[in-house]
Amino acid sequence: MEPRTPIDDYLARVPSAAFRSELERIRGIVRDMVPDAEEVISYGVPTMKRGGAIVHFAAFKSHCSLFAGYTVGDFAEELRGYRTSTGTIRFTPDHPLPEDLVRRIVQARLSCLSRCRASEP
Repeated sequence: MEPRTPIDDYLARVPSAAFRSELERIRGIVRDMVPDAEEVISYGVPTMKRGGAIVHFAAFKSHCSLFAGYTVGDFAEELRGYRTSTGTIRFTPDHPLPEDLVRRIVQARLSCLSRCRASEP
């Protein structure tokens, strides 16, 4: 059995089972793609890291959010049905982010992190 992480504790406190389930789904997608990702709480929300933050995700009163940095703009056309702002995508369990889209966003974040590390002296 894997040790409990801070994300487990965060999710246990999410009052809505539907929101919790949706965040678990996002977490599972990232874990599937990046099995060695570190699970931490950063800026008060669950964060998946590997050489930097891949994505953050959180539950709020009326929505969930996926925080994916500037890569959100790269998917503007596909995100037209969602509320977005710089780096943030808002969604609900009844209008979830498609798995394929989440995977492509995560891949874009990984590529961005890789480029950033490659350009470091």
